[in-house]
Amino acid sequence: MLLQLSAAFDLHQDVVPWLKERLSAEAAAPVAGPRAGLDPVENNYETLHVVNVERNGKVIYSCKDSKKNVFFGLYDLQTKKNEHLYTFEKDLQVVSCSVNREKTLLAVSFVQSAKERRNELQPASKCLTLLVEIHPVNNVKVLKAVDSCIWVQFLYPIDERNPFPESHLLLISEEKYIEQFHIQVFREDENRVVIRNSGRLPADRIVEDFIWAQWDMSEQRLYYFVLKKSESILKCIQFYADEKFNLIFEVPLDISFGDTRLTLVNFGYEDSQNRKVLSKDLNLRVFTSHTDCYVAVYLPGHFFHLLNTQHPDLMCHSLFITGKNEKMNLLPDAPLQSLSGALAWDWCSGKLFRVSFNQSSLLHFLWSSPLDYERLAVLNCLLAQGRNPRVLEVQIIQWIFENMKTCYAFDPIQEFLIASLYWKFCLDINNMDKLLPHSSLHSWNKEIPGVTMVTEEILLPLMKIQSFKGYWEKLNSNLEYVKYAKPHLQYSNNVVRREWRNLISEEKRGKRRSTVYFRNILENAVKVVSNLEAWTVESRLAPLFQEEDNQQRLLIGLMVSELKEHLLRNLPVQFIGKKKIEQLVLDYVSKMLDLLCQMLETSWRKHRLDSWVFHFDGRGSAGEFAVFHTMTQILDSVNRMCLPLPPGFHTVYMALGVRCLPLHCLLRYIDDGVLLLTETGVMKLLKDLDNTEKNEKLKFSIVERLPPFILQKTSQFWDHPINSHIISRNYVKRLLPKHKRPLQKSTIDKSSFHTEFLPLNYLIEVLTEMETTHQALNPFEGCDSVDTKFVAETALKQTTILLNL
Repeated sequence: MLLQLSAAFDLHQDVVPWLKERLSAEAAAPVAGPRAGLDPVENNYETLHVVNVERNGKVIYSCKDSKKNVFFGLYDLQTKKNEHLYTFEKDLQVVSCSVNREKTLLAVSFVQSAKERRNELQPASKCLTLLVEIHPVNNVKVLKAVDSCIWVQFLYPIDERNPFPESHLLLISEEKYIEQFHIQVFREDENRVVIRNSGRLPADRIVEDFIWAQWDMSEQRLYYFVLKKSESILKCIQFYADEKFNLIFEVPLDISFGDTRLTLVNFGYEDSQNRKVLSKDLNLRVFTSHTDCYVAVYLPGHFFHLLNTQHPDLMCHSLFITGKNEKMNLLPDAPLQSLSGALAWDWCSGKLFRVSFNQSSLLHFLWSSPLDYERLAVLNCLLAQGRNPRVLEVQIIQWIFENMKTCYAFDPIQEFLIASLYWKFCLDINNMDKLLPHSSLHSWNKEIPGVTMVTEEILLPLMKIQSFKGYWEKLNSNLEYVKYAKPHLQYSNNVVRREWRNLISEEKRGKRRSTVYFRNILENAVKVVSNLEAWTVESRLAPLFQEEDNQQRLLIGLMVSELKEHLLRNLPVQFIGKKKIEQLVLDYVSKMLDLLCQMLETSWRKHRLDSWVFHFDGRGSAGEFAVFHTMTQILDSVNRMCLPLPPGFHTVYMALGVRCLPLHCLLRYIDDGVLLLTETGVMKLLKDLDNTEKNEKLKFSIVERLPPFILQKTSQFWDHPINSHIISRNYVKRLLPKHKRPLQKSTIDKSSFHTEFLPLNYLIEVLTEMETTHQALNPFEGCDSVDTKFVAETALKQTTILLNL
């Protein structure tokens, strides 16, 4: 089951024991007047049922005693306590009930039994709607006395910190109209709360001639259909704390109502007759929650759809299960009502359930499904819910390593990185979800069975919009974003990619930008690494962050700089604050590096490299080869998005490559740009390996491929003729391009080196002049002996070796 129900309330467990205890206490107490509770004799608990669930989680229930008196009680889901509200000493059939937020007023509508009506001295109405003062029990006011049924519902503030100055009550009539009563109360005799001007309560007729209505308890909105000529018009009213209510929108829809009988949704308890009707119909269930950006639509035996409302443009981020499938056995067959706070109310059993994602089932689905579109949907759903993130991330990483080769439509490493970061940070700041990338995919054009894809633009009906707030504001924003602004607002690493390539190219040519520019970029990287180290509790198995690794630090700093500029450009900095945005950027890039570290740590543990020591000599084990293969996959995925890697990644990757790959394969990795030679790695390789024939061949192949800026720093660590030859060749290559005029007779001291080989003499004279003229600094750091004389001696020595002299 992808959704799970956890019991939040059960009448028989949470109410019946309290009722029994109350009855026993009343039976033992002396009777001074009429009892406020139930008759203790032969109480009939079969009549116990839930009448309504208010927005703040208060459950109203009722039952009848042996004398048919109707008892109303209240259960608080937060405190787990019951309390008595009121008892009617009459045989009544309850239609609807609601209590205000302050628990001072109780509204009840009921149908009187035929016997009760016959007892009246004058003809009595079939349905009564009463307003009762219950703090303490006091006066009762008749609001309606009609022959048609009435449903009642108190309004609640959306923000509990801003309570209403007075109570507002909706009356929904079977005669197809809705009224709103405004009720003021005041304190009398300190503790008694009574209604002010109870004889004349102001009321507004807000809806007439409607045929269908649905109450949104969470957002305090009323949706309803009215028929005008041949059109069905859907309207929405928003209620506010200051007595006002506004028509948010009205839209004509192509819906025909063959039956014009009144239909009400989410207005409390349905009687047994209506339940029988509902059980025969197709029982479609829709569950929403303001925190997981998903809508679940479930039709037992037919389909289960988990719709990602945050990104409707990518159908692969929504889950579509059709037909007979064990994963669809989600919920009981009884009619359910979706409540605020992800609650579901089962009318038949009187139980309340909290609906949530079943993380273990989603993980099982991820492992078992062979379909890429289902994997994508479940992966994003798991990351969106965010429960136990550290454990969940490790479980998903394990799945990635086992299923990399079977994912054809997407890269699971890329999707994991981008989606994890998105769901962690998208809700931190308003509209952040529009600015951060949410998927490694830009579109989805593949078929999803059971879902029809329409590519042409569908014209929406003309909507008369008064105001967009809350959900509808978000929906409209998402639609506008998908239609117009997405390519321009969403952060992309393309700018980082261009800048990064320019920096690498400049560094290879020996050019450097201003010191201030580099200092700012590297300071960003230092902040990220420090931020990440502050998060790290356990020591890492993989030897990362043990070197400067300027290339990766430059890439880290560039990403921080570009992402910060992007957010500052598109967010209202004056309201959010620059420091908050800067910290969010640091956290974003730090978390990305943390996820990559986790991937390496998981691979390290899986292949038992706990005791692995960073070294180059010897042959790699099977575990090392497996880790090298995993790092290759990570490197490929990250490089294609131009994302930074943890400093030290390339050095560890180089060490594993040297130990695991045959030489010809290793050199192919280097020549293709997959395996990068790092300064730290080359220095350790030259130190660790002795000068056996095999190692000399490896060293020569490595040194020959070193970029100049690394060769300058590592040449001193290999004392070998081949290394001297390479150093000399590169020294000459760096000086000769500066020679642009004929050699001038000068006072150059030629006595220091002279041979009978005229071409070599001429070369040495040219190099000596270049050294003197340009005051050339030694390009080989730490090697003061590298000069023109060194080049000449190396040339003669190399010639001697080649001639076998």
